[in-house]
Amino acid sequence: MRDFSVEPIDYASGVDDLRLVRETVFVHEQQVPLEEEWDALDPICHHVVARDAQGRPIGTGRLTPQRRIGRMAVLREWRGRGVGDALLEALLAQARRQQWPEVSLHAQVSAETFYARHGFLPEGERFTEAGIVHQGMRRRLDGAVAVEYPSAALAALVGLAAQARRSLMIYSRALDPGLLDAPTVLEALRRYATRPGPNEVRILLQDPAAPQQHLSPLLALAQRLPSVFAFRAVTDPHDLAYPSAFVVNDGGGYYFRPLGHRPDGETDLDGPARARQLREEFARTWERARPISEYRALGI
Repeated sequence: MRDFSVEPIDYASGVDDLRLVRETVFVHEQQVPLEEEWDALDPICHHVVARDAQGRPIGTGRLTPQRRIGRMAVLREWRGRGVGDALLEALLAQARRQQWPEVSLHAQVSAETFYARHGFLPEGERFTEAGIVHQGMRRRLDGAVAVEYPSAALAALVGLAAQARRSLMIYSRALDPGLLDAPTVLEALRRYATRPGPNEVRILLQDPAAPQQHLSPLLALAQRLPSVFAFRAVTDPHDLAYPSAFVVNDGGGYYFRPLGHRPDGETDLDGPARARQLREEFARTWERARPISEYRALGI
């Protein structure tokens, strides 16, 4: 049970609460000039505030008429306790109520993985804003979005792992070097695999020898968590000819690549019909596949 709440706040009557959080975080901690912190958009934005059990403000965020999320701030002593997640979820819920097809944001690079966990994909080059390096990011709210660059592929994988409830399925040619061995993805898989409750990661491979030969770091992670990770190799000629690859979870999210050796494809964290189809396809292939006994020598 969380010890804080999140609620909308009227700018005119709540500006002092917003000021307490935003100036503490942005102006005093991050040295953003005061005149750059407050702008003409503030009075016409949808604002949310997080409060502790005594009603004191501990976090803020806003949604602009231009469909951009910003001014996300959490007091230092409350970071890492889910406040930022709750603020962002409240802003996304407001965007959905307004039936917006997408929202965007400028993420500080240090927070890029945080936003990826909520389905935001990076777009464009990094840039400097108020003296801090940022990355533009976007989240579709009305369907699948194209994954065109490796950075977007990594963000999609992070989001799928974060959204998974109890099951994550990975269909891969050879553990996808450049994707499944990326530090941000490995950390997302580790976070998922070590959460409380019975969690599972099922991985189907077409070439099980290659990850072992190349000492894939995902195998090392699976060795440490053998009760979570299970590997099988496809053997049916029809399955071996399958050209695609995908990751799908039990929360309605998926990332599908028509050509398994390339990162480009499409992803959606809220595509239950397509996710169900991929899960069923995975399950049929899993039943035909053989356990990878050669990994047992590694303790997997």
